[in-house]
Amino acid sequence: MMEKFVYLFDEGNGNMRELLGGKGANLAEMTRIGLPVPFGFTITTQACNAYFESGQTIPKIIEEQTLEALAILEERMGKN
Repeated sequence: MMEKFVYLFDEGNGNMRELLGGKGANLAEMTRIGLPVPFGFTITTQACNAYFESGQTIPKIIEEQTLEALAILEERMGKN
């Protein structure tokens, strides 16, 4: 299984602070408990590390996962 670098808000929770960062974890938790949070996603802290490890270029896998997340958001918002 490939590493996951992008999480939709409804895929995370408040316990994922180390992976999603404080804001990402809080948005995921608010979504999880049913607060009216707009659709969105968080790019993980590991993605940031991968960016620097690859000479400050975005690895293809992160770009692909980001585009997939954008497509899901567009679909959920009726923008497809």
